[in-house]
Amino acid sequence: MFGTIPAALTYYWRMKMPETARYTALIAGNTKQATSDMSKVLNKEISEENVQGERATGDTWGLFSRQFMKRHGVHLLATTSTWFLLDVAFYSQNLFQKDIFTKIGWIPPAKTMNALEELYRIARAQALIALCGTVPGYWFTVAFIDIIGRFWIQLMGFTMMTIFMLAIAIPYDYLVKPGHHTGFVVLYGLTFFFANFGPNSTTFIVPAEIFPARLRSTCHGISAATGKAGAIIGAFGFLYASQDQKKPDTGYSRGIGMRNSLFVLAGTNFLGLLFSLLVPESKGKSLEELSKENVGDAFLSFCVATY
Repeated sequence: MFGTIPAALTYYWRMKMPETARYTALIAGNTKQATSDMSKVLNKEISEENVQGERATGDTWGLFSRQFMKRHGVHLLATTSTWFLLDVAFYSQNLFQKDIFTKIGWIPPAKTMNALEELYRIARAQALIALCGTVPGYWFTVAFIDIIGRFWIQLMGFTMMTIFMLAIAIPYDYLVKPGHHTGFVVLYGLTFFFANFGPNSTTFIVPAEIFPARLRSTCHGISAATGKAGAIIGAFGFLYASQDQKKPDTGYSRGIGMRNSLFVLAGTNFLGLLFSLLVPESKGKSLEELSKENVGDAFLSFCVATY
């Protein structure tokens, strides 16, 4: 019941947000509303006289047109594939931290603890990974995304995730032995750090910047949906694949084992690295430059007036 409160608040505040000025002016053709919205957002008076003009007459080709495929087909392939591959790897690691930590001996088997102790140990382990890896990774992205650029952050993230996953998988039998758990946890935490200081941030930023205004939300939605498909595959696939080759958990068939599953995730990250080479750099460029939109004077004057 209480879980509905954040969702309700999110819905309320989202409904209070105005539509983006580019969409209102370019697609809806309502410069008056766009002017009013931007006056509120920027907290300054913007005269409608400065943005008067006919509705911008840009390109009208659609999502399934040859022109879209020519201009943005590779971009859509890049955003969908990298988001898909990221979520296969990221959700595999994220959702099954408990199982991974149990198999390396960092958390005792569930049958040796009562429910409260198990909850405490799992929460402590996951909080440690979040505080030392996940959260700092996001803040590094915030600090450096307009310095390093989206492309290089994503490329670096996939590269480091591949390296650290291999660094766990290759000496796996050594790292799971008593006394070596710290090394495993450090390497594991670094994969989360570079996931967030990498593709887990950039994969949802880039699709919002590189496509035309009238198709931007659609292309972003396609990319996100493809990513969530990867999350489903990663969640279920890792659960079954990581089962022991000789003694799987009750109710599961034999898998390829935890070590081999980590090699698969390393390969997934490497594929993400390769597809990231197709992602255009959007740092320091306007949305019109990136999407190659041919807009009219009305919108150009609107941009000058508001920005």
